[in-house]
Amino acid sequence: MTIYKSSRHAFARLPGIGSLPSKYNRVLARGGRANDLPTVRLTLIRGVYDFAGLFGKKKRRSIYGTARLEGAIKHIRRRYRHLKG
Repeated sequence: MTIYKSSRHAFARLPGIGSLPSKYNRVLARGGRANDLPTVRLTLIRGVYDFAGLFGKKKRRSIYGTARLEGAIKHIRRRYRHLKG
């Protein structure tokens, strides 16, 4: 990743599997180092600008930039569960 404003190179971690950004894609990075990767101090955010989110994720969707699946209900209160039936 190159920061064009200051002409620096920065190393960033890609969360998830697949879909690497191309050379001139715009990405959004946030601070957050990877403990097992030396000199990596940034993490790219999926689903913002040109960096696509993952598909089919059900858990930790905000990390991977995935929308909630159609028909997926997050939580139903116990007192109203009999009405769904």
